[in-house]
Amino acid sequence: MKIHLTSVFVDDQEKALRFYTETLGFVKKHEVPLGEYRWLTVVSPENPEGPELLLEPDAHPAVGPYRSALVEDGIPVAQFAVADVHAEFRRLTGLGVRFTQEPMEAGPVTVAVLDDTCGNLIQIATVPA
Repeated sequence: MKIHLTSVFVDDQEKALRFYTETLGFVKKHEVPLGEYRWLTVVSPENPEGPELLLEPDAHPAVGPYRSALVEDGIPVAQFAVADVHAEFRRLTGLGVRFTQEPMEAGPVTVAVLDDTCGNLIQIATVPA
């Protein structure tokens, strides 16, 4: 068994696509019209056949309270691996990304938390090999 697809709820699919591709560096994999919304996924350019991230519309009524509670408590909805959190923090800050937690050591892991501009907190992490 392996992870094939996971999702983040976004308040605007087009804005999310721009942020996740142009800012974070993911690549669009699928875009299928589904009425008012789209089946819209991105993947890592380092692993285009790997797990997909679905940029899912936040239209369901349970999403708002769930997401608000996570953001209020500073809890990231997802974690992405990066080679160097400090370098990625500098790159993304230079692009105007807002971080809610600057890089910090958590045992052997270095983490930081950013605002994805679409209603979510995302953690980036460097885990030693």
